[in-house]
Amino acid sequence: MRGPIAPPQVPLAASRADVFADLVQDSVERLERRWPQLADMDFMVLEVPRLDAAPEPWNDEAVPLGGTIPAREGRRARVVVYRRPVEIRTKGRDERAALVHEVVVEQVAELLGLTPETVDPRYGED
Repeated sequence: MRGPIAPPQVPLAASRADVFADLVQDSVERLERRWPQLADMDFMVLEVPRLDAAPEPWNDEAVPLGGTIPAREGRRARVVVYRRPVEIRTKGRDERAALVHEVVVEQVAELLGLTPETVDPRYGED
């Protein structure tokens, strides 16, 4: 018998990529209450950073967890979170959610020209 193990509405059926995208969305929604201008930004999840697109070189010790693409010529600003580097650095869902939120806060702060603590006063608290 072939078919899905669980129906699509059950959390078991969600892929790791879907669960990760939900963590990013949760973080964005948390910040949008304080910063409504985030509605004018796009938030993306990519598997890994591209070597040829990095503005500065990186190595095994400094693989980026996220990045930004400023708005230009009719394109909205973008915040990118790299799924695999974040997953590798975390052990469980709670730890992953915390790191995703930190990455989102840092990238939003960069785009807004603010400090991460201004974007989210609880930034850096465990």
